[in-house]
Amino acid sequence: MSPIQLTRTLPADATDAALRADVLHGLTRHPKTLPPKWFYDARGSELFEEITRLPEYYPTRAEREILVARASGIAAASRAQTLVELGSGSSEKTRHLLDALPALHSYVPVDVSESALRGAAETLLAERPDLSIHALIADFTDGLTLPDTPGPRLVAFLGGTIGNLLPDERAVFLKSVRSLLSPGDALLLGTDLVKDEETLVAAYDDAAGVTAAFNKNVLTVVDRELGADFDPADFDHVALWDPKREWIEMRLRARRALTVKIPELDLVVPFTAGEELRTEISAKFRKEGIRAELATAGLTLTQWWTDSADRFAVSLATAV
Repeated sequence: MSPIQLTRTLPADATDAALRADVLHGLTRHPKTLPPKWFYDARGSELFEEITRLPEYYPTRAEREILVARASGIAAASRAQTLVELGSGSSEKTRHLLDALPALHSYVPVDVSESALRGAAETLLAERPDLSIHALIADFTDGLTLPDTPGPRLVAFLGGTIGNLLPDERAVFLKSVRSLLSPGDALLLGTDLVKDEETLVAAYDDAAGVTAAFNKNVLTVVDRELGADFDPADFDHVALWDPKREWIEMRLRARRALTVKIPELDLVVPFTAGEELRTEISAKFRKEGIRAELATAGLTLTQWWTDSADRFAVSLATAV
């Protein structure tokens, strides 16, 4: 069995420092915000897995349908010898690509969680003992250096996660991905598509209330890590479609006027009744918009696949 190589480029205290910085910045501005990455502690990850199985939440099923149906086409178009996955988590989606790339030399999963990387790598190696795995403990939004592996490289960024970035952040991110690639390397990108408002809002405000619990979990994270006294019961979950920007916003709306104390930051945060804290945007895309954003970053859209209902797209873009 090949050994698992693991490289840490993220300082051990980086997560704590980033949380402190994000909370201080986000809760002292107007409107108040928190980044969606803080949803995903152990409980948040469990809730999100539950969300992906809800009838209203189509993106995970739609993307999986594409990957299952198109994996061989992706493999043929990319000719990848190295697969890099950004935000790899459990690497579950990647298995469809790995199965279609029997001659793949290296898999490079990138995630902030060492435990997730080790667990996924051990599972994959048990199934594919000849695969070389070099895991990176890193924040892919903050610069990245890839190990020396054979090309062509295929960088996968799936799940529609790019939609959580604001337009300026997307531009910076795509340029950073392009900087990792040589001509002929490619980016495999998952994007949720613009569709009717009812379908979109339901996907982020399910009848069972699982997404509401997921949204409020960010308050529990701040309480636990920074000694805050948020009471999730003081807030309502809100999901709204912004037709001008073509994105969903998830917010937490204060049910009453209240004050939150965050001792670790020596911070007191007032909320007026009805005041909202934005916790996530989830942009939805159109093919021509994706083509233009990729082109600005130095990437050419070469393949575009959608699920049978045209709800979600997986695209392949090559470095030029």
